[in-house]
Amino acid sequence: MGRVTQRRKVHKFVLDGSAQALEHPVRYREDFLAVEEPLEVRLGHMSFSVTMRTPGDDFDLVAGFLVSEGVIWDPSQLISLRFCAGEDENGVQTFNVVEAQLRPDVVLPETGRNVYTSSSCGICGTDSIEAVRKSSHFSPAGDPLSVPAEVLASLPDRLREAQAVFEKTGGVHAAGLFRIHDDGSAELLCLREDVGRHNAVDKVVGWALREGLLPLRGTVLQVSGRASFELVQKAALAGIPVLTAVSAPSSLAVELAQESGLTLVGFSRGTSLNVYAGSDRVGVPANI
Repeated sequence: MGRVTQRRKVHKFVLDGSAQALEHPVRYREDFLAVEEPLEVRLGHMSFSVTMRTPGDDFDLVAGFLVSEGVIWDPSQLISLRFCAGEDENGVQTFNVVEAQLRPDVVLPETGRNVYTSSSCGICGTDSIEAVRKSSHFSPAGDPLSVPAEVLASLPDRLREAQAVFEKTGGVHAAGLFRIHDDGSAELLCLREDVGRHNAVDKVVGWALREGLLPLRGTVLQVSGRASFELVQKAALAGIPVLTAVSAPSSLAVELAQESGLTLVGFSRGTSLNVYAGSDRVGVPANI
């Protein structure tokens, strides 16, 4: 998997009380780690942000990040993406700087970013909470999508089955975009993994932008962790009508989902799920 994973030797302590464990309580083995490296985003020659991410699908990440920042919403606004020159101490190209060339009429937001954003927070660099509530060019409120509850409940397992990097490392988040067809079936359109849950979503949104698919009407975004405010915001800005997570939402995430007309699902675990906003889009199982 190239720079996505890295091998490391570890000392494994086995404490299960077995005869083998008592004889050899400490074992030496190789483990695979998810790679985390900085990515600097430049707009033209201006540094816009630095985020920690898992290398791979970096152009999708930058494109989705710009959508999430409210900078662009149409593929024609993004003229080009390219890696800038950059080498590590061994003279190897790092591919850790991406420059985006935007259409001249694209207006950058007045509120800027601080330089650094961690992999655990997608909005830590914004100047104020007020700046976080961005106006979207796409509203999920009018999307007539209806999804059977049993289909929503099946998506976490489908997401997990497709997570190649998680299978190897156990250390990344995932976001999967599903198209819901008229018969209620769900088709996986795009899956991205990253050490940052917000990065995984940005990579999906960026892929969709570059494919000319925004707004993402008739889709469900399934994420592997909790549903934070930032993930609801990213989904709303991309016009995604349903966001579902395997863990809990925050209070602010629920509030924003209600304001945006987005359906928010949490604790989706295969046999049950909680709908925190927009329950009218979730169909009651036929056998109830």
